Amino acid sequence: MSNRFDYIIVGAGIIGLSTAYKLQLKFPKKSIAILEKETEIGKHQTGRNSGVIHSGIYYTPNSYKAKNCKNGRDQLVKFAKNNKVKFSTCGKIIVATTKKEVELLEIIYQKGIENGTPNISYLTSEEIKEKEPFIEGLKAIYVPTAGIIDYVGVCKKFTKLIQKLNSSSKLITSCKVKKIKDNKLFTSKGIFEGSKIIFCTGLHSDRMAKKDNQETDMKIVGFRGDYYELVEKSRYKINNLVYPVPDPNFPFLGVHFTPMIDGRVECGPNAVFSFKREGYKTTSFNLRDTYEALTYRGTWKLFLRHWKKGLDEYRRAFSKRLFVKELSKMMPTITMEDIIVARAGVRAQALDYNGNLVDDFKIIKNQNTIHVLNAPSPAATSCLAIADEIVSKI
Repeated sequence: MSNRFDYIIVGAGIIGLSTAYKLQLKFPKKSIAILEKETEIGKHQTGRNSGVIHSGIYYTPNSYKAKNCKNGRDQLVKFAKNNKVKFSTCGKIIVATTKKEVELLEIIYQKGIENGTPNISYLTSEEIKEKEPFIEGLKAIYVPTAGIIDYVGVCKKFTKLIQKLNSSSKLITSCKVKKIKDNKLFTSKGIFEGSKIIFCTGLHSDRMAKKDNQETDMKIVGFRGDYYELVEKSRYKINNLVYPVPDPNFPFLGVHFTPMIDGRVECGPNAVFSFKREGYKTTSFNLRDTYEALTYRGTWKLFLRHWKKGLDEYRRAFSKRLFVKELSKMMPTITMEDIIVARAGVRAQALDYNGNLVDDFKIIKNQNTIHVLNAPSPAATSCLAIADEIVSKI
């Protein structure tokens, strides 16, 4: 006998739960099952990202990312205010430390204008110092609408509101999907059946699509990001989010300083190939994950294109001294004693067959299932806008 629900969401990260919340708001009488393979919600990308509310300044104008980031940010801040979720609009400074970076800063600024990022402005070297006394740069962009939030707290609030709207809706943890057939999910907790099934499975999105016999032109390859944090006596050195100018050929935003909602200040992350999709240690390894990634042509094409950058990132992963050296480009006075090892996260990055990083969000739909195949940063910021897109496809 199967467990019958109107809708089933697979994956209780922020995309799955925001989708379930928006779906329940639209159809309050419909029952929703949220299936999560872990013992609790938000265990992977949601609970291991930098907790930043992005402003949408970096993204290609008119892209899915750009439109949904601005809309999503506005919705997220409103949701946090209305539901007493801790957040802070602390602002962000994007710092150029070389002449080449100053040129790139101009491009980012123009994108911000085209994307409608509110109230952005340039800062001179002196104005950088006024906001961040320990940061040095030639020029910067100040983004006052950027902020920080507790994304797992947002997820917990979504869960409570869903169950308040409809007591028949359930969150079922420790429930791993093994097989998909005819609107049925065969799981570690029995068979579940739904008229529509939505897969928001992050690091395993390509595998779930394959189980559902969906053809995809990409593969998920994991990139681990290691974080340090400022020791308590050094936290006073950072007031805002402080970011370097990102490399336009590499979609990761570089090692940055991030005040957290609990008062800590994180430094990082780097971005290195992960030998395990859910591997949070420098030595983590999984044979299947490694084999699938390293036998995929796109992975090698990416490696060959960015081998020098990749080597630099790997060196930093194993060397605190090199990590500090990277941070010192923006904060020259930082020392080894200022930071300690913190957590790590793994980013689910979609790669196409030619080794191109799939930069935009990607959602595919067939008759009864929807798969969120690619939802990289700023997906957490954009979660409510992405949820609207998914719900509109039902």
